[in-house]
Amino acid sequence: MNGSLALVGSGEYLPAMAAFEKSLIDDGVKNGKQPKYIQIPTAAGRESTERLSYWENLGKKQGDLIGVESIFLPIFNREDANNPDLVKQIEDSALMYLSGGDPHYLAETLIGTLVWDVIVNNWQSGASLAGCSAGAMVLSSHIPNFRLLKSSPTAGLNLLPEIRVIPHFNKFFKWIPESAAKLLLHVPDDSILIGVDEMTAIVKRSGDEYWVVYGEAKVHVLKGLPDQQLFNGEQIHLSRPRD
Repeated sequence: MNGSLALVGSGEYLPAMAAFEKSLIDDGVKNGKQPKYIQIPTAAGRESTERLSYWENLGKKQGDLIGVESIFLPIFNREDANNPDLVKQIEDSALMYLSGGDPHYLAETLIGTLVWDVIVNNWQSGASLAGCSAGAMVLSSHIPNFRLLKSSPTAGLNLLPEIRVIPHFNKFFKWIPESAAKLLLHVPDDSILIGVDEMTAIVKRSGDEYWVVYGEAKVHVLKGLPDQQLFNGEQIHLSRPRD
């Protein structure tokens, strides 16, 4: 029984997303998990100590607002990601949250590690897993190199091999050149490309076959399925028809 799975455009730990994040914790608790909110800041692992403290404190405030224990795990490199003490803290937690930063660094750090193994095992036994921005991008099979256009995509964590996510979609193309935008929109024929606006998420709840949009903006289906925009509460099957 897989737990709930959320792809978030932006807004981790912010008050506007508190009700949504609490719902993910509630999903995990219903499946027998402990009411713990695990912050996994690996994508920001090369940022400053000050910036990492900012994320830690923001997550603690969110945990206090929701009324659950928040645990900031200092998983900043592959050595950390194979630390049994850190792995143990993830076991049986209701929500594991991969927050934003560098998706390539996040994937390179977690692939083939004890931490990634326990995340997958905990999710497969009913815990909720959320990825915001880089944390959403990394769950695909590959991550485009939009900052280094001549570089090939790098391997993702491959939990959702067919789905590719462009986070911050309502602002993303203001930040990058047109050439990078074209690269992002070019995906293999067997892939589904979605854009998730800021302060917005799309979630597949435990036991459901469809995904549901949550938030104040939109989810955009760009490739692999009919083009469409989805609003809060609307549902979609993010899978390609089989011959």
